[in-house]
Amino acid sequence: MEKLYYRQPYVKAFEAVVTDCREGKNGRYQVMLDRTGFYPEGGGQPGDTGRLGPVKVLDVHEKAGEIIHETDGPLEAGTAVAGTIDWERRFGYMQNHSGEHIFSGLVHKKYGFDNVGFHMGSEEVTVDFNGVITAEELEEIETEVNRKIAENLPIRELYPAAGALEHMEYRSKKALTGQVRIIEIPDSDVCACCGTHVMSTGEIGIFKITGAIHYKGGIRVSMLCGMDALKDYRKKQKTVTELSVMLSAKPERVVETVEKLKNENGIKDGRINRLYQELFAARMEQFQYSQEPLAVFEEGLAPIQLRQYCTMLYEGGRGSVVLVCSGADGSYQYAIGSSCADMRALSKTLNKELNGRGGGSALMAQGTFQASKQAILETFTGLVKE
Repeated sequence: MEKLYYRQPYVKAFEAVVTDCREGKNGRYQVMLDRTGFYPEGGGQPGDTGRLGPVKVLDVHEKAGEIIHETDGPLEAGTAVAGTIDWERRFGYMQNHSGEHIFSGLVHKKYGFDNVGFHMGSEEVTVDFNGVITAEELEEIETEVNRKIAENLPIRELYPAAGALEHMEYRSKKALTGQVRIIEIPDSDVCACCGTHVMSTGEIGIFKITGAIHYKGGIRVSMLCGMDALKDYRKKQKTVTELSVMLSAKPERVVETVEKLKNENGIKDGRINRLYQELFAARMEQFQYSQEPLAVFEEGLAPIQLRQYCTMLYEGGRGSVVLVCSGADGSYQYAIGSSCADMRALSKTLNKELNGRGGGSALMAQGTFQASKQAILETFTGLVKE
C-alpha cells in the first residue's frame, strides 16, 4: 500500500486500483486500494472524505496495517478508480494540526507541561495539558505562536534511524516501536506524529485560542487555525455588530452596555417582585383561614411568582395544601405547597393523572399540567381529601 498522503501530502486527486471490496455495517462498503491519498484517522486527526469514482468516501481508518475506505457503494476488485479528496476539509486539518504542534511545543518549552490529549472536531480543536496555564500566559503563548507563523518556518518530516532517535529530544504521548515519524518546526517543536501537516508555518495563516477550561487537574484549551479561525472570527464579528446596532452602542462598549442593562433590569425585577408581594397579600385576604385544600388559578404568573403566591397562601393558613396554577386551559404551570404534607409524593401522583411534569421538595413542588382547569380541580380535590 503506497501512502500518498505522506509522500505527496498536497495530492488532491490520484489514480489507484481496487484490491478488495467487502460489505461493511450500516449499508457501507470497505474498499482497499493499492495506493491512496486519503489519510486514515489517527493521532487525533479525522480520516479524509471525498470520492472514489462513482462512490462517496465517508471515512478512512487503518486496521492491522490495512487502510480501509468506508464508502456508500461497492467497487469491483481489479478496477482502476479515480480518487478525489475533499481538499478544503483536509487542508483545514493540516493547518490546525501544524498550529497545534507549535502551540504544544511552546507550552512544553516554557512551562514543561505535556500535551496529554488532542482532538480535532468539526467545530473546534482541543488540546489537554497536565498543568494549569493562566489566561495571561495563554495570551502570551498565542502571540508567540503567531510570530512563528509569520516567520514562515519550514516544517520538516524526519524518519531518524533507531540509534539517532535514542539521542533525540522529542515529544511523544506513548512509547513507540518501529519506524518513528518526527515532525520538526525550528525553535518551536519536535514531536512524533502520524498526521498531515503544511510545508511551512506561513500556510497556517493565524492561530487563535477560543476558550479554556480546567480539566482533570490541568487545562483543556480550544483553538482554531487558518480558514477555520477566519470563519469563527467572522461569525463572532457579525454577532458583535448586530448587538452593537441593537444596543445603539459602539462595538467596544457592548459589554459595558449589557452590564448596565442587566443592573437596571435587576432593579426593575426587585420592584416588580415587591409589587407582586403586595398584590398577593391583598389577594390572600379574600380567602378564609382553612384546613381544607385550596386551588387558585391566576393569569400571567411566572414560575417564581407562582412559588411566592403559593408560599404566602399555605404559610398564611389559607389551606392545608395549596395549589396555584397559571396558563391557558389545557396547559398550566403550577406550584403546590404545604407545611403539613409531603409534596413530592402528591406532585408525582398529580403529574401521572394530569399528564404533568415536575417535582420539588417536601414543602413545595413545581411543574406543568397538560389538562383542563376542571380536570385539575377535580383530581386535586379528590386526591387531597382521600
